[in-house]
Amino acid sequence: MYKKLIESSLKKAAKVDKVELEIPANPAYGDFSTNIGLKKGNPKEIKKRLTKDKSLSQIVSKIEIKEGFINFWLSKEALINNLDKILKQKDNYGKDEIGKGKRVVIDYSSPNIAKHFSIGHLRSTIIGQAVYNLYTALGFDTVGDNHLGDWGTQFGMILSAIEEKRINPDSLTLNDLEEIYVAYSKKAKENPALKEKAKDWFKRLENKDKKARQIWEIVNKISLAEYQKIYDLLDIKIDYAYGESFYEDEMVKVISLARSKKLIKKSQGALIIDLGKDLPPAMLVKSDGTTTYLTRDLAAIDFRLKKWNPSLIIYEVGSEQKLHFRQVFKAAELLGWAKKTNFVHIAHGLVLIGGKKMSTRSGTTIKLEEILEKAIEKAAELLNSAKVVKNLNPKEKEAIIKDVGIGAVKYFDLMHHPESEINFDWNSIFNLKGNSGPYLQYTYARTQSIINKSQISNFKFQTNSNNQNTKPQNRLNSKNLELDNCLDFGAWNLEFNREELSLLRSLSQYQDILVNAAKNYSPNILCSYLFDLAQKYNTFYSKHRVLDISNKSSVISQFRLAITAATGTVLKNGFLLLGINAPEKM
Repeated sequence: MYKKLIESSLKKAAKVDKVELEIPANPAYGDFSTNIGLKKGNPKEIKKRLTKDKSLSQIVSKIEIKEGFINFWLSKEALINNLDKILKQKDNYGKDEIGKGKRVVIDYSSPNIAKHFSIGHLRSTIIGQAVYNLYTALGFDTVGDNHLGDWGTQFGMILSAIEEKRINPDSLTLNDLEEIYVAYSKKAKENPALKEKAKDWFKRLENKDKKARQIWEIVNKISLAEYQKIYDLLDIKIDYAYGESFYEDEMVKVISLARSKKLIKKSQGALIIDLGKDLPPAMLVKSDGTTTYLTRDLAAIDFRLKKWNPSLIIYEVGSEQKLHFRQVFKAAELLGWAKKTNFVHIAHGLVLIGGKKMSTRSGTTIKLEEILEKAIEKAAELLNSAKVVKNLNPKEKEAIIKDVGIGAVKYFDLMHHPESEINFDWNSIFNLKGNSGPYLQYTYARTQSIINKSQISNFKFQTNSNNQNTKPQNRLNSKNLELDNCLDFGAWNLEFNREELSLLRSLSQYQDILVNAAKNYSPNILCSYLFDLAQKYNTFYSKHRVLDISNKSSVISQFRLAITAATGTVLKNGFLLLGINAPEKM
């Protein structure tokens, strides 16, 4: 919120069009810091101009030059105004309209049909959903597209096996389909003839062979029913789900467009696009006449541009596809699609179990459904052993345990940078005293418990008293215990202790954190912020009495209740953007 105002003043003072204003990792360097003084002009001269800026003086109490950096401290009034804003806006606090008028398409989740939803696909699903939520909160017109892997040679393997063994596809489960695929893959390594059979069946599928299509449709139906169970458990809702097969007609158009632009070359019977010196050629059509991943991804771009006209398309897909997407984006540029639309690949790292990579083809994958079920069991063990779930009816308890279990798995993933590899570790996931989902959820539940005990339904206060010599009224409305608009902390000349100041400063950074997380496609930035905020609140709580039952109408008690309410609001808002539920009781 305040970052924009300071940036505007900095641009004028430094006489530049762009400045980089950061939130320092060390609070000793202020609330915001810039190195503009090292790049443009004299830092002392820039500071001199800044001190004359009246609008800046209303929100900044101190400007300091240190090692060439210009550091800014927000004023007490600015911090209180932000506290007021949180309490008034509640669920809407942090939202912005910087993306107004811009549309973003986010391609995420994208499981492969006939295979179990693995823990590896969890990353694409929840990182993609968090990025979707961040962009939506910042005012972008956001479109989520689940690009299902329902096409390709792997289907040829399944079709070939089903036909060879004369299996009734209607009798199959997703377990059966995956076992068929794994077994066929292993045999095909030793028997090249099986690979050729699989290719032939996929060609029949693309050529709309009736039998191939019938089996394919049944396999799709079985798979999608199982995936929906996972999405329901994760509380994931994606706007559209177009499989690769959806783009059959678009692929023909893309090939025709590439040919008209003279981009296609023949190579050993295949059709390729030369992408220049920095990238290997990209194959559009194989020598047997079947299409490739690249053809289908280009067809999807063509469709998305025509349907939604986005300014940005984001792909949340594993890092093993980096080269593929470099080729896709370069091909899109050559086809003329990059003039109005930017393309970004969020390349998430692998999820390792015991330090080892998982693979469906080799049969070493772990089913996501099993992981989530175990997470709920472990959440029950944790909460029961800690005796934090008490005095609840069975239905409430079950809902909280589910929220904690699913939230723990999501947070553990999201707290890591998308590109990093993750070593799946149950002890870290359910560490109630460390950086974990349960720790943050418990902190939020603590804030709600305190507010409920206070019996205050709403907070109202003003920061600028018309008469600074008159102390404002300070009373409770006896009907609904709602604080009247009488908490003028400025008039009371309230002094903040170290822990209160630390919390107020953190709360003022929330909106800027959201922008930073979205700009860098990194939900982990928001996770780090929420963990830091929770730590600061718990330190504050352990050192100071928040609720004075004997005198809860005292200005100190009400001020600390206001901080508690604001902290709870920001934690909850942040959780929801991460796709994590915030139980009010634990």
